[in-house]
Amino acid sequence: MAAPAQHSAEPERLYRIGDVSRLTDTKPFVLRFWETEFPMLQPVKAPKGHRLYRQEDIDLIRVIKRLLYEEGFTIPGARRHLAEALASGEGVAGLLERAPMHAPQAVSTPERTAQANLLDALPERGAASGDAGEPAAVSADVRRTLVAVRQELRAILTLLGAR
Repeated sequence: MAAPAQHSAEPERLYRIGDVSRLTDTKPFVLRFWETEFPMLQPVKAPKGHRLYRQEDIDLIRVIKRLLYEEGFTIPGARRHLAEALASGEGVAGLLERAPMHAPQAVSTPERTAQANLLDALPERGAASGDAGEPAAVSADVRRTLVAVRQELRAILTLLGAR
């Protein structure tokens, strides 16, 4: 008589929303909102209604955060980009490993203020702003400048929050 087959795979680790919030540096209300906007983000619901996230969900949150905050996608654009990438067979892990489409770089002229760089780089009035779901059609210099300003502002907010 043959021995019964044993499961060698250990149970999948599940994380509560507070843990995921700390791991991804994203507020819980943002995570709940993203669940409504991104159908591929579906954490398991416990019998009491608590959200329990798998590692794949956490990786997907990191991809969504990068698309929205670093690459400048709108929510519909990020949703479409994710759906296309997942439909093409690229897994969440592949999306995480992929380099950002618009990698931020340092502003090349440190003696100029970020404000002066922004004013110089603003497109002319009436310039096309791109498809509503995709990042606005801005030059790489403008994007780098805006990313640098955003990073500076986040650092300032972090300092203010620490007081």
